[in-house]
Amino acid sequence: MKAWSTLIRTQIWRRLSQAVASSQCRGYYKSRTRKPSLYSEVSPLGNPGRSVAPVLDDWVQRGNKVRFAELQRIIRDFRRRKRFSHALEVSEWTQKNGLFVFSPVEHAVQLDLIGRVHGLLSAENYFESLMDHDKTYKTYGALLSCYVRQHQVEKSLSHIRKMREKGFDLTALTYNNMMCLFTKIGQHDKVPDVLAEMKENKVLPDNFSYRICMNSYGERSDTEGMEELLREMETQPHIAVDWNTYAVAANFYIRAGLTKKALDALKRSEERLTGKDGIGYNQLISLHTTLGNRTEILRLWELEKNACKRCINKDYINILKSLVKLGELEEAEKVLKEWESSGNCYDFRIPDTVIAAYSEKELPEKAEMLLENLMDKGKETTPDGWAGVAAGYWYKGDVDKAVKSMKVAFSLPLTKKRWKPDPKLITGILKWLGDNGSVADVEAFAGFLSIAPVSREIHDALRKAGLRESKT
Repeated sequence: MKAWSTLIRTQIWRRLSQAVASSQCRGYYKSRTRKPSLYSEVSPLGNPGRSVAPVLDDWVQRGNKVRFAELQRIIRDFRRRKRFSHALEVSEWTQKNGLFVFSPVEHAVQLDLIGRVHGLLSAENYFESLMDHDKTYKTYGALLSCYVRQHQVEKSLSHIRKMREKGFDLTALTYNNMMCLFTKIGQHDKVPDVLAEMKENKVLPDNFSYRICMNSYGERSDTEGMEELLREMETQPHIAVDWNTYAVAANFYIRAGLTKKALDALKRSEERLTGKDGIGYNQLISLHTTLGNRTEILRLWELEKNACKRCINKDYINILKSLVKLGELEEAEKVLKEWESSGNCYDFRIPDTVIAAYSEKELPEKAEMLLENLMDKGKETTPDGWAGVAAGYWYKGDVDKAVKSMKVAFSLPLTKKRWKPDPKLITGILKWLGDNGSVADVEAFAGFLSIAPVSREIHDALRKAGLRESKT
């Protein structure tokens, strides 16, 4: 359920940044047949540390045209995929080169991105630097979203007062922001009051307004309140209840142990999936995973592949995690082979999901084979993947292979997230080497332990090995 709560929060913050309509396109992969576009050039640059500005400059230097609509599309796509630093870089490049004049809408998008990438103070400074005619409801709303994201209750309320003083008519987005704020700080009981205020002020709630409020009832285990709100939502002529709303209801039914109602909500949610909605399929797969519905998971995965035509890496990670959670390793292996032949860019998180499952199921041989196959193909592997194999061999009593795998783990470059080996495993290996290995064995293994604080254990292992050798 923790994963689902994270998912709900993700939906909330995605909506906070929507000063312009969000793009409905799927994650991009490079076409082998279509003529290259600016979008196809910059979209595959997944590493957030890699700048997109040189690619944009090169595109222009090659004599290609730059269309504002395409730059906006790129920014929308990057925001949707949470590549905020890249989205900001494209926005700033557009502004810096003076190719197009920014309207308040573009300023609002840039302000939101600055807040995400550089923090609240930078966003406030950008807002203050705007000309008066650019300080419209859009830019005020973007700054409010920044305050809400940072849980700034007083600043949020003060900012809304300023918006009222400026004569801005508060819209559903503003009220949604406030409901998001109360949700984020755990004051779920205040959310229905905000919805009631919306109605009193003749502001029509939208789908998201109702969904946030439904979430507040669910978090307080008020299933009846959630159902009453859902019935009201279904009767509103301006509301088309979407798949996401029923998915939210299904989640809380699952939490309440109301399986029959959960399945009914999941069915209604699926009926409302439209087009290439990979996000929707992924959420339904995750919910059916919670219920242990293997058949439904596989059925939805086939439907997702048919609907989306080409699945992105996020889709593969989602289905693999679901299958692994249910112990369906054979099915996971099939999906992994599908991904390998998909032509998608390499992402170690995908095979690592299966590798970790092998290690947890005490199948280190399979995990090692998969890692070796990746290395043979010149693909990146990570220290924690090999450490998992080492742990698997260790607990099976195959110390030689555990030591070998651990050496491989230590030989690999550290990932961005600093890896720390399991101290119990390292201590166990050193103790075994001290009791059974030579001084050379201990020294060879100790040479890899610069990131592990086990100096005392190394000393003990060397002492034991030395004493044993001296007696022979």
